[in-house]
Amino acid sequence: QVQLLESGGGLVQSGGSLRLSCVVSGLTFSNYLMSWYRQAPGKEREWVASNSPADDHINYAESVKGRFTISRNNPRYTLYLQMDNLKPEDTGMYYCVATLSRSYWGQGTQVTVSS
Repeated sequence: QVQLLESGGGLVQSGGSLRLSCVVSGLTFSNYLMSWYRQAPGKEREWVASNSPADDHINYAESVKGRFTISRNNPRYTLYLQMDNLKPEDTGMYYCVATLSRSYWGQGTQVTVSS
């Protein structure tokens, strides 16, 4: 059974930092493209960042470029998202996603940034 478990969310003031983690089980982590998505209240889910299986291709949404850093530890089956200089518009539920022939989603972790 595939499981993706996110953690690290919380309440932080504008300009602060958080580090999200996603521990994966039930699949071969190093084969999968790993991504973070988020969904703000009343808005559609949006892609945030992706990290290729070999950790050699990384892409970010323009809205987070320069502030967020995605990384992975393949031996530990863990994906990270370091979020710095957080803004109120970063508020939302953050999801970890593993993609190969299909995508697997975690349950999400809530990030709230106060102004």
